[in-house]
Amino acid sequence: MTSFPTLNPPIRTLLGPGPSDIHPRVLQAIGKNTVGHLDPYYLQLMDASQQMLRSLFRTENRMTFSVSATGSAGMEATVVNLIEPDDSMVVCVNGVFGTRMCDVAERAGAKVTKVDRPWGEVFAPEDLVDVLTKTQPKVVGIVMAETSTGAWQPIEEIAKIVHDAGAMLLVDAVTALGGVPVEVDKWGIDAIYSGSQKCLSCPPGLAPVSFNDRAMETILSRKTKVQSWYLDVTMLANYWGSDRVYHHTAPINMSYALYEALQIIHEEGLESCFARHRMNHEALKAGLGALGIEYTAQVGHQLPMLNAVRIPDGVDDARIRGDLLNRFGIEIGAGLGVFKGKVWRVGLMGYGSRAANVLLLLSALEQLLAEQGYKFDHGASIAAATSRYSQNS
Repeated sequence: MTSFPTLNPPIRTLLGPGPSDIHPRVLQAIGKNTVGHLDPYYLQLMDASQQMLRSLFRTENRMTFSVSATGSAGMEATVVNLIEPDDSMVVCVNGVFGTRMCDVAERAGAKVTKVDRPWGEVFAPEDLVDVLTKTQPKVVGIVMAETSTGAWQPIEEIAKIVHDAGAMLLVDAVTALGGVPVEVDKWGIDAIYSGSQKCLSCPPGLAPVSFNDRAMETILSRKTKVQSWYLDVTMLANYWGSDRVYHHTAPINMSYALYEALQIIHEEGLESCFARHRMNHEALKAGLGALGIEYTAQVGHQLPMLNAVRIPDGVDDARIRGDLLNRFGIEIGAGLGVFKGKVWRVGLMGYGSRAANVLLLLSALEQLLAEQGYKFDHGASIAAATSRYSQNS
């Protein structure tokens, strides 16, 4: 009989673009006793999870639930339910995940019009005026927190111009949810999706989504079947609604994990959670600034939970990331697309957004940069970060 190694994953500090470090309570939750997906206990858990997701999304939408798959399935679920073949869709592209949304929409049969901005920049309402008038789209898709660039997209004014044009607004909040305010009802977002593995500090595997009444009316009045049986909200609504009609076997233990992760966020309080992400971002930014390392995203629109920074000239990207991982147990992300080899992506998401992680990364980075001959004042990053923390004490 073939012998295989014992499962023994290394201990890492996950400071990349996701997944994030998992809270110990969440890890404990996922190991609790499994029940059936129609067990009364699990149905109560579904109800409570929906309530907490509504609070986090800041919505009263009845159809708020977690898709039994990763965040990319959340993207696909929202697109394939809203889009029928030959529908017009406008997608805002300023990074990898806007591009992915285009691909998903095209596969669903949409006539996609891309609106491009340079990577790291965000969209203003005037960027969409002409294309909305010309194409009269059914749906406009936009990424709120572009994980490939660290850009934080304002949504409220975009939502207004989209609705004035008669279209529905679809928002990618995979990295945003739990790290910055997401105001579904206030901003008039028609459909939105996220993922469990970013600021929720839950393992990858669930995708919170929410559809408002307008979106649900659109879905229920479709002329064609939803492209995906598994992601068909007309059937999922019967499972997540009061009837609890069997649709699929839900990932029970992952649902435990998400429940615990949401409970942790609500115990902290949403405003406190957002403030913590902001503070750790500011401390990291101060520390990196002391090393002469600059951010890629547009000033005033830099995400607190995903810090995309330019790699200094002459520094070996792969060697730094490899040494951080192998010598210090720290994972950070490489650049994607046009940022490949030019950018590091540092995640401070959820449970990973802690002062200890900021100071650990800065100290390790100083040592590795010094070994490559990069010139800076030794200890400057730690001093700058701790100074920023002391201002908040």
